[in-house]
Amino acid sequence: MQIQTIFKAGNSPFVVSIPPQVARDVSFTHGIRVTVSKVGEDAVIIKKVKKQTTSVSPVNKEFNNWMKGVLKEDAEILEELA
Repeated sequence: MQIQTIFKAGNSPFVVSIPPQVARDVSFTHGIRVTVSKVGEDAVIIKKVKKQTTSVSPVNKEFNNWMKGVLKEDAEILEELA
């Protein structure tokens, strides 16, 4: 365990760095999204945000099919407008 100091950086009032070995152990890299949750009175948990899979609803699928038809049907007009 390594003791870290909370500090201020720019507009962020509370910043703490994650030791490199800990970051490697949990596969944290620059730019990943995380959640920070309070646990008990004096602890937090930092977790990676899992990529959300989006399912295509029937409405979205119907819309996509309609849009493909419109783009194909009106390709010349849209090309001129562009």
